[in-house]
Amino acid sequence: MPTGGGRGFTLVELLVVITIIGILIALLLPAVQSARESARMTQCSNNLKQLGLACLHHQAAQGHFPTGGWGWRWAGDPDRGFGKQQPGGWHYNILPYIEQENLHQMGRGGNWAAGAQRAATPIALFHCPSRRRAIQYPYVHGSPWFNIDRPTLVGRSDYACNGGDGTTVVHPQPSSLSQGDSLTDQQWAASFPGTAPDPAVTGVIYRRSEIMPAHIRDGTSNTYLLGERYLDPDRYLDGTACDNDQGWDTGHDYDVTRWTTPGSQPMRDRPGFGGCQTRFGSAHPAGFHMVFCDGSVRRISYAIDPEMHRRLGNRKDALPIDWTTVQ
Repeated sequence: MPTGGGRGFTLVELLVVITIIGILIALLLPAVQSARESARMTQCSNNLKQLGLACLHHQAAQGHFPTGGWGWRWAGDPDRGFGKQQPGGWHYNILPYIEQENLHQMGRGGNWAAGAQRAATPIALFHCPSRRRAIQYPYVHGSPWFNIDRPTLVGRSDYACNGGDGTTVVHPQPSSLSQGDSLTDQQWAASFPGTAPDPAVTGVIYRRSEIMPAHIRDGTSNTYLLGERYLDPDRYLDGTACDNDQGWDTGHDYDVTRWTTPGSQPMRDRPGFGGCQTRFGSAHPAGFHMVFCDGSVRRISYAIDPEMHRRLGNRKDALPIDWTTVQ
């Protein structure tokens, strides 16, 4: 007579159980990944909300939205205020409004080494969690900077300001403070494309801009302020792409400015699709986030009507927005 407490699994039964478990895991993984991406999108939206509020606080304190700086070889200068005489870009200018006053002041008195240290500082708020971490990245560009020591590492940003629907030129740029200070506003606009006070520039933050709410004739709720920028995933980390070779602490450049010029349709990040991209976009599959000049954040479809996208980048074209084609 057989003895023992009970019947064990046969090999076939065990294989069936393992197969069922595998199927359940396969069904569960997409849901888990979707939930994680949803959480990352929420965090990214929150980042942009904070950046938008910082720009509004800047506007309230300084009388205008952050200026776009002078060019890609210029970092922020704590001795030169917040207006058109400031060579640093919008990321630098909002530092006091995101509780980074000490970082903003690094480099005072012409301390170029401290300026390089500031440029190498990563800031979590500047990063989309679906794309890359807030760490130091290699700075491999060979050109020296005009007002800080050349860093070997930089902090980067996944977000860019709205430069408008016109020219996307970022070259040339002045090579010294004395050169920049010697030019009249009209000479600046004539010498360096995309520069205030050129009336053809339609964005909100661009080279030497000092845009006030009154300048946003289309309404602050109908005009882009900031948003996520497109990047080639193959170039996230190495700093070799011309639209991802600088850090957050830089003036007017592809790394910190994007445009809605016709042909710059927003895209989801696509491996191998690189070059000096001027478009907005993101790593999210469901769309990209944009902050409007009233501080609101919207998720925008990659399939947004190109003409509506162009209009949202132009602060003063007086054309209506069909919101059914946007989201």
